[in-house]
Amino acid sequence: MTTVNIALPLPVLPQGWAAEKDFKPIGHLGQANDRNIEPVGHHFLAHARRKRHKRTFSEDDRIQAQVNVKKVEDEDDGDISEPEDPVMLQREAKDWKGQDHYAVLGITKYRWRATEEQIKRAHRKKVLKHHPDKKAAKGGTEDDQFFKCIQKATEVLSDPVKRRQFDSVDEAADVEPPSKKETQKGNFYKLWGKVFEAEGRFSNNHPVPKLGNEKSSKEDVENFYNFWYNFDSWRTFEYLDEDVPDDNENRDQKRHVERKNQNARRKKKTEDTARLRKLVDDCLSLDERIKKFRQAEHAQKNKRRLEKEAEQKRLAEEAAKAKEEEARLQAEKEAAEKAAKADGKKAKEAAKNAAKKNKRVIRGAVKDGNYFHGAGDAPASQVDSALNDVDAIITKLDNEEIAALSAKLNGKKDAGTIKQAFQEEVQRLVGAGKLKDGELKSLS
Repeated sequence: MTTVNIALPLPVLPQGWAAEKDFKPIGHLGQANDRNIEPVGHHFLAHARRKRHKRTFSEDDRIQAQVNVKKVEDEDDGDISEPEDPVMLQREAKDWKGQDHYAVLGITKYRWRATEEQIKRAHRKKVLKHHPDKKAAKGGTEDDQFFKCIQKATEVLSDPVKRRQFDSVDEAADVEPPSKKETQKGNFYKLWGKVFEAEGRFSNNHPVPKLGNEKSSKEDVENFYNFWYNFDSWRTFEYLDEDVPDDNENRDQKRHVERKNQNARRKKKTEDTARLRKLVDDCLSLDERIKKFRQAEHAQKNKRRLEKEAEQKRLAEEAAKAKEEEARLQAEKEAAEKAAKADGKKAKEAAKNAAKKNKRVIRGAVKDGNYFHGAGDAPASQVDSALNDVDAIITKLDNEEIAALSAKLNGKKDAGTIKQAFQEEVQRLVGAGKLKDGELKSLS
């Protein structure tokens, strides 16, 4: 580190100062010490970075700007990150009314639920990615059409009035009502609940009642349908208005366009009211709860007959369930028995094969031990005697004992060691009362 010496002059004493009357000692000066002053701060760090990478001021500023952009993009990844449609990227800015503003900003999964903060973050991310200057820096074209689409989408969605107008005609946020066949699969409440949740965004009255489920009370169901049959919608359609001329010279044309727009709005409002009424009618006709409530009212007049039918239905269902349960238990039992039988058969086969292998090892050990004969080749009588004695031993052993003897003899080649192992097994069998002492002549 370089040491910098800084020469500072002593302060000048004021005129008329005298030590005898003005100097009042309060302590003593200590010995002077050398101190190293180290440069710190973001300016010094920037200077060190430029020196290290041999950059100019402009080069360093440009690279740091790219790093900051990448950092912002990484921070914004996640809930506002959606793939971009190549067709959407080719849109003309003049056709901004036909664009999906939420798709342009990449927040289609939120739409009318998107918060102001999410819209700001989405706008910032899109601007960083599609700014014409950034495209030019990367060697691309300076086409700014989609960038203008981004700016227009942000302008609309950031203005509460304009956003409300766009949400009013945002068909992508609508949920298509399910068909009769789809609701018969047991998804009535789930599918229709999403439809009314989407439609509820247009309500002037809150809270908007939920569709509920099969356990909802009659009062809750009636309140739900009464609410939707008397639905008070704020939905307007001015977003689809024809542009009104701004010039003051053609006032007749301006009034004509305004009247035309008003008529178009009223027509769309009437059509939307009819659409919603049909939607509620369709839901009501498929709602099993309505049928259940009607059946309950009818049951008051025919209580005895319905109770008997209900009891018969219950008994039939219980009988069917009992029969199904009995069939299931029987099938499980048969499957378990079959599996146990197969496992037992496999185990027996494996034990049998293992016993055969172990017996071969034991008989092979007799041969390796020269049939318990001393030096030289064993005579035929000794061979027969040794093999018969070993077979006699094997007949006295179970599979586990055969496996233990096989493990003891496996790999042994010394005749003395092999004979000793057989003799120890004979002694064990004699002690257990399975053989008589001296019964096996070749191992005596």
